[in-house]
Amino acid sequence: MSTATKPSGRTVRRGERIVRVTIKRQDAPGAAARWERFDVPIEPGANITSVLQWIAANPTTVEGKRSTPVVYDSGCLEEVCGSCTMVVNGKVRQACSALMDDLCPGAGDEVILEPMTKFPVLRDLSVDRSRLFSALKRVRAWVPVDGTYDLGPGPRESAEKQETRYVLSTCMSCGCCLEACPQYTLEADEKKWDSSFVGAAVLSQARYFNEHETGRTLEKVRLDELSRPGGVSDCGNAQNCVRVCPKEIPLTESIGAVGRSVTLHRLKQFFTGR
Repeated sequence: MSTATKPSGRTVRRGERIVRVTIKRQDAPGAAARWERFDVPIEPGANITSVLQWIAANPTTVEGKRSTPVVYDSGCLEEVCGSCTMVVNGKVRQACSALMDDLCPGAGDEVILEPMTKFPVLRDLSVDRSRLFSALKRVRAWVPVDGTYDLGPGPRESAEKQETRYVLSTCMSCGCCLEACPQYTLEADEKKWDSSFVGAAVLSQARYFNEHETGRTLEKVRLDELSRPGGVSDCGNAQNCVRVCPKEIPLTESIGAVGRSVTLHRLKQFFTGR
């Protein structure tokens, strides 16, 4: 088979599909960002993660400059952990499920990779999502089971309710909905997290646990939190979140459900004082 040599010095087989990968890189928090370009051979079925793995093994730019492996987050490689979220060609998504055959079907195509903009950049494509997990703590996004292990079987749930809650349970806390939300802005100051907008993922998880027969014991605490600044009233109803959710969770339905629950909760407090 005939071969040719790219400017990077790498030997390319004739007929091999090469894609230009342009990556926004940053060496440390607060450091200046820069762009680097790599020509990557693409095999059928390759995803963004495999492209980044190839660059790690061959970190030479199209100009022939030796660089370093790109830093990014990755875990399950099957769209379950939510850690590999990044902006691909201007759209936030999971790197593991972003297939190059869909993004760049032809030779000479380009894919542009950037870190999410709503979280502080740690390095390259890796960001700090601590604010998201802090918000989940704010709304007590868990089932309180301490001390219940000896109380026998839990309450039964209908098949219909299980079906509704199952979809909500697939949330990966990936941050896609937060990246797309105009009301969710970058907030690096941890002191302001308690009053900043929690976002669609957290609102949906509050709904999920409020509809759980055991998790409902913390419903009042969650609704109190979501009636404060940063709660459900801060949602601008842009509905960007539901468009980018990789799990197709009905986030706008969850936001509406939580909004109704908060309204009824506040009315009850007004008339009963409890």
